[in-house]
Amino acid sequence: MESLTREKIISIAQEENVRFIRLQFSDILGTIKNVEVPFSQLDKALDGQMMFDGSSIEGFTRIEESDMYLVPDLNTWTVFPWTTSRGDKVARLICDVYKIDGTPFEGDPRTNLKTVLKEMEALGYTSFNLGPEPEFFLFKLDEQGKPTTVLNDQGGYFDLAPTDSGENCRRDIVIELEDMGFDIEASHHEVAEGQHEIDFKYADAVTACDNIQTFKLVVKTVARKHNLHATFMPKPLFGINGNGMHFNVSLFKGKENAFFDESAEDGLSEDMKYFMAGVLKHVRGFTAVTNPLVNSYKRLVPGYEAPSYIAWSKKNRSPLMRIPSSRGLSTRVEVRSVDPSANPYLALAVILKAGLDGIKNKLELQESIDLNLYELTREERLENGVEDLPSTLYNALKALRDSNLAKEALGSHIYKAFYEHKMLEWEDYRSAVSEWELKSYMDKY
Repeated sequence: MESLTREKIISIAQEENVRFIRLQFSDILGTIKNVEVPFSQLDKALDGQMMFDGSSIEGFTRIEESDMYLVPDLNTWTVFPWTTSRGDKVARLICDVYKIDGTPFEGDPRTNLKTVLKEMEALGYTSFNLGPEPEFFLFKLDEQGKPTTVLNDQGGYFDLAPTDSGENCRRDIVIELEDMGFDIEASHHEVAEGQHEIDFKYADAVTACDNIQTFKLVVKTVARKHNLHATFMPKPLFGINGNGMHFNVSLFKGKENAFFDESAEDGLSEDMKYFMAGVLKHVRGFTAVTNPLVNSYKRLVPGYEAPSYIAWSKKNRSPLMRIPSSRGLSTRVEVRSVDPSANPYLALAVILKAGLDGIKNKLELQESIDLNLYELTREERLENGVEDLPSTLYNALKALRDSNLAKEALGSHIYKAFYEHKMLEWEDYRSAVSEWELKSYMDKY
């Protein structure tokens, strides 16, 4: 793709009547933040001279060192297809966060991912590609515009209208995404009622994570126009499948896929096997990052197509990692545990760091498990060397606390802020009284 220059951006803004520009970035929780400036400030914004108060952003800085700069990545310039009430257009630039001394801020998730990518490049790889598969639910809004728990349809996997009454909304989402330059590969109804998936083409690590953040924004914006609420919450309803965000990842050296070996019987290179072994070794330690909510662990239970166990397979979808059948440039590993509540920059950083550790130390990959793990007893799983993923956010945070690799992948600033925030979240949940408890105990005791 041709790189954009400041002159080209200014020209596009003038031609398309762009009146406002959103300077976007993400906090450590993956929440999109933005500072909106009028067109008159575009020059200043392109120079990276827009300042903001970092002390107001979750996990950033203390109040006494709060001033920060937003330095835009010019290639992320996008004009939103929708307009303001006056007919003016809004554009956006995704930014890296810099400190007042002009150096990158170590607490910026996007910058942190770039740090891990430098470690990858030092090992001779040129890119780490990601093809994400984010899922979401569509719920109806009430008369006040608040989300309900009433699903928009009763469709199932690959169903069509009229059973899939979310089809029109999903189609409009695809149109908006394509207008913004997304290469959409497929869109369809997922297994659960009211659940949908839109797949877009893989990209390099940073671009792919930028795309995930943009995707979430577009999905929620378009859903509102259909009087619907789109949620990426991992498990919004009991008894049906939850939302996953499978990460299809591969390492490249130039134009060659480092995960493919034409001479190997299965087509999988030694580097790929080392990488997978690293992910399997460290996954318990980084699960709090890839599955960061209390609710995430309501999804990671047997029986709903989400992985609960640490294993891999070339065939079935019950283990943590699956190897799709494509080979050549499409050779990849699908990490199935990630859910869409994760900060994509942090989730990809810990996965890459774990995989690189496997490559550097030439870790041996355990045998594939081509059985349905949900049907095995715990004793049978242990006999096959299959451990469980953490069952609660608290257990995942304990594993994170004990994982030096995860701490290194996040950096000390992000690790400390993330861990402290999530422990507070767990304590808040642990002390809350739920509807289940009231229903189960109020009359009995």
